[in-house]
Amino acid sequence: MGQYDRLGRIGIWNSAWSRAARGEGLTWTPAYEEAAAEVEALGYGAVWLGSSPGVEAAEPVLKATERLTVATGILNIWNHDASDVAARRAAVERAHPGRFLLGLGVSHSRAVERYAKPYSAMRDYLTGLDEAPEPVPADRRVLAALGPKMLELSRDRAGGAHPYLVTPEHTAKARAILGEGPLLAPEVKVVLDTDLDAARGKAREHLALYLALSNYTSNLLRSGFTEEDLAGGGSDRLLDAVFVLGDEAAVAARAAEFLAAGADHLAVQVINGDPARPLPLEEWRRLAPALITG
Repeated sequence: MGQYDRLGRIGIWNSAWSRAARGEGLTWTPAYEEAAAEVEALGYGAVWLGSSPGVEAAEPVLKATERLTVATGILNIWNHDASDVAARRAAVERAHPGRFLLGLGVSHSRAVERYAKPYSAMRDYLTGLDEAPEPVPADRRVLAALGPKMLELSRDRAGGAHPYLVTPEHTAKARAILGEGPLLAPEVKVVLDTDLDAARGKAREHLALYLALSNYTSNLLRSGFTEEDLAGGGSDRLLDAVFVLGDEAAVAARAAEFLAAGADHLAVQVINGDPARPLPLEEWRRLAPALITG
């Protein structure tokens, strides 16, 4: 991984920190700082902040930890001015050198009223970051890339890619496009439940949002799934491919598949189906021996 060694092989992907930081259905309490510190103590190398955070969402997690890398997974380029993002990133870099990674994405047409020409928009946004008074170095930003063109842009204008809702097979194709060197850090969904029917129920509930977003469905179809796989909340075949359903050993086995396919780092998202536990610490504790020290 080169300059990304400090990420380690395994990180946590979770939206609760960024939602709480901006008061979106959650309230920030010391428990969020304690959870970040425990994630670091467990040996995870990074926290990826979901729910389209701004740079500022990283600051409380960085302050609560000493070594952890904090990444946006991802910052929505339509909602943040490039020059402002560059300035905020520079301030965070001064306060926490080398510990912040800017993940960028184009979001979805359903979520952004002015959504248009996403590839061109991302290319122009990267130019804005390059030309800002305090530029964002290419190797300190990664793109939420799924298709070939965005992966090529991740290779040529950024430090790598952070694909979401993908399989080891997609990872192998992404690595072939990126070549050696750029970071490849796919998100991996996990349901720690050995009751397969219950696990698939949680997975279907979680997947419903994404099956309504064309960026994801197009990539799944491009990856060999069918319209039938996407219907009814997702076929068993689809669920078993884009989630890890089972115990710690199953998660470790799938992680090994991703790494063998060319991933440098995995952003593990635990789906527990419990809104009362937005920070699934119990599952993170169970997974650490299997993924980090196992």
